[in-house]
Amino acid sequence: MISLDTNVIVRVVTADEPEQLAIALQVMKSEGLRLSKTVLLETEWVLRYSYKLSRETVLETFARLLGYRNLSVEAPEQIHSALELYRGGMDFADALHLAASTGADRFVTFDRDLALAARELEALPAIELLGGADERLGAILKSSAPL
Repeated sequence: MISLDTNVIVRVVTADEPEQLAIALQVMKSEGLRLSKTVLLETEWVLRYSYKLSRETVLETFARLLGYRNLSVEAPEQIHSALELYRGGMDFADALHLAASTGADRFVTFDRDLALAARELEALPAIELLGGADERLGAILKSSAPL
């Protein structure tokens, strides 16, 4: 099994370093490739921040990547859930943190934007916005029953 690093994925996606691209493409032809959640998380950040790719382009890229027949992904259900939340407008890191919280009764945060997005997208587990936050928003989130 070969576990892929972010830079290998980025070379394949961007083709910005021809010598490394050739090597990365050879690796991608190998059997038994593995992609961790953390590499996917970093890949989204690099593509969005460093390469200025849009959310739609990142989603298309991930769909192609996750469709590789010889690639297995850590926690595929969590990745799928995170991508759905990301597609709905949530930040990918926040979406992955929330999706990885399987089995929790609630997810606590000081991040108002995360709390609003999660509530709007009806994400689970239930979100609790912690102290110092707008009291009205906190009351709305606390009073909403988990789905």
